[in-house]
Amino acid sequence: MTDKIKDAVEIRWHGRGGQGAKTACLLLADVAFNSGKHVQGFPEYGPERMGAPITAYNRISDEHCKVHSNIYTPDYVVVVDETLLKSVDVTKGLKESGALIINSKKSPEEIRPMLNGYKGKVCSVDAEKISMETLGKNFPNTPMLAAVVKISNVIGREKFINDMRESFRHKFVHKENLIEGNMKALIKSMDEVKVG
Repeated sequence: MTDKIKDAVEIRWHGRGGQGAKTACLLLADVAFNSGKHVQGFPEYGPERMGAPITAYNRISDEHCKVHSNIYTPDYVVVVDETLLKSVDVTKGLKESGALIINSKKSPEEIRPMLNGYKGKVCSVDAEKISMETLGKNFPNTPMLAAVVKISNVIGREKFINDMRESFRHKFVHKENLIEGNMKALIKSMDEVKVG
């Protein structure tokens, strides 16, 4: 392992097809790139079907990174669908100096017994509730993106919020309500994520 890998922040995403984990992973890569970081954002493809477990990865560094492999010892793991805790070892390889960030109504203390003895930081945010309140539909990826930025601090809050507003302006050019709804979801998630 080289020093350049050690300096990178590595994130692994777990979700199900159709929940937007891949999209959130790629959005994080875009916004980190816009803040001057060197980035990688890539999904790992398995059986392509709605609801199937998917994995995606981010590698974010201040320096150019020549490593192009999957991430086996992530600093952060993001779980977009908590039902995956029953079928996927989401803590596998997760550094105890990092954090597990889960979309759940449960508190970090309630989640911890389900984590195979993981001793690091556990964070939870009710991404479904936030997206229903701000967007009127269950789109957990936007709140989960904000939660990982808040917990990992790979990008400062104000820079992240400003860059995401610009990104949403381009993406939803004729849908002002989606811009505002997504912005509210980001801010609410950053404010409500619980750390245990």
